[in-house]
Amino acid sequence: MTTQWKTGQSGNPQGRPRGSGEIAKLRSMVIDQLPQIINILLEKARAGDMQAIRLLLDRTVPPLRSQEPAISLELPSSGSFTDQGRAVIQAVSQEEIDPSRGSALVTSIAQLARVSEIDDLTNRIKALEEKLTCETSKDA
Repeated sequence: MTTQWKTGQSGNPQGRPRGSGEIAKLRSMVIDQLPQIINILLEKARAGDMQAIRLLLDRTVPPLRSQEPAISLELPSSGSFTDQGRAVIQAVSQEEIDPSRGSALVTSIAQLARVSEIDDLTNRIKALEEKLTCETSKDA
């Protein structure tokens, strides 16, 4: 049995024109009426319609995000990551900072420790590779 089209070849390479579907037609009609729709929505919001108010606010005003004030916390710069973590925990226990901030700081210190560990391992691998290269070139 032979087919009219080759594998991977479309029977309609041009396809349906963009904007010819029902959704595109509806969207076009709404866009044409948008100023009137917005005015009606504003009138309803002014009259106290909570759904209209919520819709307008949700679509036009970004939600408020809590912002914590900056704090100053002395961490031992020459100490280990463990020392820094202990300093944060002590600050939480003495109510210098709140527990959620302390948790975030300890998490940040742990992430920094992981990055530092990766750097250290990378440097150690490079040193071993250089040593191995030097020994290989001496033997050759």
